[in-house]
Amino acid sequence: MLFSKLLPIDGNFFKLFNQHAAHIEGCAKALGLLVANYADLNLREQYNRAIDDAEHAADRITQEVNRLLHKTFITPIDRDQIHSLINTMDDVADLIQDSAEAMNLYGVHHVTDEVARLAELGLKCCQRLRHAVSLIPHVTIAATAEAALKSCEEIDQLESDADRVMRSAMSKLFRDEPDVREVIKLKAIYELLETITDKCEDVANLIEGIVLENS
Repeated sequence: MLFSKLLPIDGNFFKLFNQHAAHIEGCAKALGLLVANYADLNLREQYNRAIDDAEHAADRITQEVNRLLHKTFITPIDRDQIHSLINTMDDVADLIQDSAEAMNLYGVHHVTDEVARLAELGLKCCQRLRHAVSLIPHVTIAATAEAALKSCEEIDQLESDADRVMRSAMSKLFRDEPDVREVIKLKAIYELLETITDKCEDVANLIEGIVLENS
């Protein structure tokens, strides 16, 4: 009994999940602002820095969670679930940063309506993701579990919307864009932006599993 009392318990994982989700949302908001103000080079640089800062902060939290997993004997939810959740969440932040970097590295001079729409859907996914993550500590309450599952369903729907935008964007790109280089650039950016919503859906699936096992 005394030994068990001395063992580290919990490790503040839920608080770290919430902080990470906030940084993901921050990344997505900055990406949306970058796209909306793409013609302004100074604002573009400002929002790129904001994305980098938020992604680096998210990385630090991921490292802290993985470090705590090695130190904490009793975790609030399954150890593998914690590991999968934080690392998949980190993938979302990485993809947002990759999308912004691709626009810069590929020398994209203007963004299309489809880029703006995919960035908007990515932001909505990240906002629903943050909400779902905030509910994880209380999923033993039936109403909270239901709310978390509803947010996950909304993410699934947003991902389906992004798929449709992606298909339409690709069709328009290959049909109307005469410059092969622009086709290659925009195709890569569309794919990165759509993958943000895919990865949010992966996070939602993990949260659904946590809810169903703990509610």
